[in-house]
Amino acid sequence: MHRFLQSSITRLVTTRTYLLHSFVVPSYRYFSLFAAEGDVDDGGDAPQAWKSVEGLRRCSANHVPLSPITFLERAAKVYRDRTSLVYGCRNFTWNQTHQRCLKLASALSQIGISRGDVVSTLAPNVPAMYELHFAVPMAGAVLCTLNSRLDSAMVSVLLAHSEAKILFVDQGLLEIARGALDLLAKTNTKPPILVLISEGDDDPSPTSIVPYEYESFLETGQIEFEIKRPKSEWDPISVNYTSGTTSRPKGVVYSHRGAYLNTIATLFLHGMQSMPVYLWTVPMFHCNGWCLTWGVAAQGGTNICMKNVSPSKIFENIALHNVTHMGGAPTVLNMIVNSSVREQKPISHKVVICTGGSPPPPQILLKMEELGFSVTHLYGLTETYGPGTFCVLKPEWESLPPEEQSKLKARQGMQHLGLQDVDILDPVTMEKVPADGKTMGEVMFRGNTVMSGYFKDSKATEEAFKGGWFHSGDLAVKHPDGYIEVKDRLKDIIISGGENISTIQVETVLYSHPAVLEAAVVARPDNHWGQTPCAFVKLKEGFNIDSQELILFCRGHLPHYMAPKTVIFEELPRTSTGKIQKYILREKAKALGSLS
Repeated sequence: MHRFLQSSITRLVTTRTYLLHSFVVPSYRYFSLFAAEGDVDDGGDAPQAWKSVEGLRRCSANHVPLSPITFLERAAKVYRDRTSLVYGCRNFTWNQTHQRCLKLASALSQIGISRGDVVSTLAPNVPAMYELHFAVPMAGAVLCTLNSRLDSAMVSVLLAHSEAKILFVDQGLLEIARGALDLLAKTNTKPPILVLISEGDDDPSPTSIVPYEYESFLETGQIEFEIKRPKSEWDPISVNYTSGTTSRPKGVVYSHRGAYLNTIATLFLHGMQSMPVYLWTVPMFHCNGWCLTWGVAAQGGTNICMKNVSPSKIFENIALHNVTHMGGAPTVLNMIVNSSVREQKPISHKVVICTGGSPPPPQILLKMEELGFSVTHLYGLTETYGPGTFCVLKPEWESLPPEEQSKLKARQGMQHLGLQDVDILDPVTMEKVPADGKTMGEVMFRGNTVMSGYFKDSKATEEAFKGGWFHSGDLAVKHPDGYIEVKDRLKDIIISGGENISTIQVETVLYSHPAVLEAAVVARPDNHWGQTPCAFVKLKEGFNIDSQELILFCRGHLPHYMAPKTVIFEELPRTSTGKIQKYILREKAKALGSLS
């Protein structure tokens, strides 16, 4: 197996034979392509055989470009007077949310925002962020939700790259935005117009730097605004910059079609029936909140917005609002299970929580179930609109011991309804690996909920789609029952003495130690073995153990060559979506030099 990986990695790095994919971003005003008058959605490049059948006709009566905009319009009719959104003391009905989005779209159009223009946000999970997910596409524009934990330098880079015309910024992040605009000015880049999302009764006065305040700006719009619907369902609805575990973000473009389909698929895998109550612990800027910004509207649910996430606020909101569903990365689950008794409140009903972002340790899943949560495991990437697979729980698992159930639930499962296929392939030969639960290959996707491409990066788009599949960069195995299990990122696998070491497998063992709160394993260079496992660990409060104790613990639960040779105790760097930034840890391990 190690020869396969070494060969694959070498050939992937040294050989660049790309297959041309149908999506190549043009080199002029990028999104203006989609604003062309008379643009017709032909459903793709394939010959349309139905045209030769007498009596068949495609027209406005039977064909409308798919778009999540319709979810809000329906919610305003079906769930008109039901609560759409709660934020502290503020709450709205679906009729009010619909009217506010119309006015906001109108206000955007009145200041010159047109089809294909990019509108950016820099804000946490506040009502304005939710409304902008509908108002921006209703104005024909493209939404770009920036990571609210970025610094001014990165914000300026993404604003320039996206060519954003407007930036909606939360009051608490205004200084970050101002710093970004200062950096843009130094490069003679036209800055976006700022709209301030403020809180409280006293609206700040307009200034030359911040000419608009959100509520005042919204009130300038008209309820009678005529929505600028997509001319083609392939029109972009959003561009999402990857936070990921690398230092180089890429702009992932979502289409109205993909967003519509992934929203419906995500509702199914969440088990969301009519009128759910959804607690926003997933950042709305991350994959547009896994498409549930649009999904809660589709089901006429209630959005419970939280600006800051903490265990006490999670339990408080569950009790106060009778929350039925929520989501979060494993770091959120870890936060919940390790919260103090004082922070926790009894849960009177099962709360469905979907987790994704990185494989959750089975121990965490078991503890969540004990607290009263029903955990569903998702898997996907920014490039797959968030969730792409989920682990369907099977009745026969219920007779198994809890620990065995948790191991099965920690797998990534199979594709959801919006995808044609997810499989594990050799990234060089593009052949499927055997379903033996041992042979590793790369996770690959294809179907209607894969991104349109990388914004202004044709080469990266071609590379990602080579061979007719989207290459995830994740290594996994396929079990005999067809379920996939992610083992590592292609770049994270450790090859020690010719043997492959899955960092996820080592991390799972570390998490089983009662003193360990968080753990991440990366490769440390070694003159003799090539690489050895290096563990970065954060301990639970009140625990004090040394590195040798943890190393011996791992040696007792793993083959000795897989056990960490180095353990470093410190805070783990994370993205705002909960992913550990392993590229930072790899640099630290590299700086340590060889252990041998």
